[in-house]
Amino acid sequence: MTPAAETRVLPALRVPTGLDAWIRAMKSYGIVAAFVVLCAALGFASDAFFTWGNWTNIIRQTAINGILAIGVTFVILTKGIDLSVGSIMALAGAVGASLATSANPHALWLSVASACAVGAGLGAVNGLTVARWSLPPFVVTLGMLSAARGITFIFCDGRPIPNLSESFLAMGSGDVLGLPMPIVLLALTFLAGWFTLRYTVFGRHVYAVGGSEKSARTSGVRVARVVTLAYVISGLLAALAGLVLTARTTAALPQAGVAYELDAIAAVVIGGTSLAGGVGTLTGTLFGALIIGTINNGLDLMGVSSYYQQIVKGAIIVGAVLLDASRRK
Repeated sequence: MTPAAETRVLPALRVPTGLDAWIRAMKSYGIVAAFVVLCAALGFASDAFFTWGNWTNIIRQTAINGILAIGVTFVILTKGIDLSVGSIMALAGAVGASLATSANPHALWLSVASACAVGAGLGAVNGLTVARWSLPPFVVTLGMLSAARGITFIFCDGRPIPNLSESFLAMGSGDVLGLPMPIVLLALTFLAGWFTLRYTVFGRHVYAVGGSEKSARTSGVRVARVVTLAYVISGLLAALAGLVLTARTTAALPQAGVAYELDAIAAVVIGGTSLAGGVGTLTGTLFGALIIGTINNGLDLMGVSSYYQQIVKGAIIVGAVLLDASRRK
């Protein structure tokens, strides 16, 4: 081998430095470290932060956004976006509540099934429109955001749907083995989503489509079906989140879920899922949702106005997007 050839080979055999190991560790566990640092800072700022009651409240509040963000993760992994989940939440919650009033106390499963069917159906409309006609996901889901909100107001006649049955309200305030029901639903949703992305063919196809749609299609992946199913999952989980939100507020409000899509997208991006598609994990999304919920709770404990909280949240979203762009470079 000539000296020139040796020069070309040796760089490939470079031993990783301590800095390389640190960078890899931060990519894998940076979101966990950020969450721990945030909790430490808020615990120092408020004595009530680390109480059991406060943490139960944080996780209850995070459960709705967490369920919503898990569905949005599937869409963003395919290089899409879903701005309609807040409106789908409201419509599905209203449909479910209309079938679970105190006059129909035994219609819980019909209520849940109907709401989930509405969410999955609207998600399918989003997915088919994006996949079959190659329209920008931003435009398609923005249109659905407006349409679903209008349908919700028409369905509710502009008024809340109250007097919900006790079995329905249990989804927001009940317990299972001492654990609040919203937390149980979040855990089950996370486990199902994590298993799907990690161990199923569909999960691998989701990453493949987001990484390179052209290469995925060349490899035999049915891209349109994968994209459509990703939006169906997003709509289905938006419906589940809408049921939990309705149960927590004890009435279906036509204006429910406004701006929830922003929190969901923020949780996904903060959790390390790339807006360019193909990169991300549900574990990161879960911690992203916990970070947003913890920040909201901590600022409430410190008496910070909700107006300033919106500024902080906006800055975090922009920072997460900048970090994502820096990582990709």
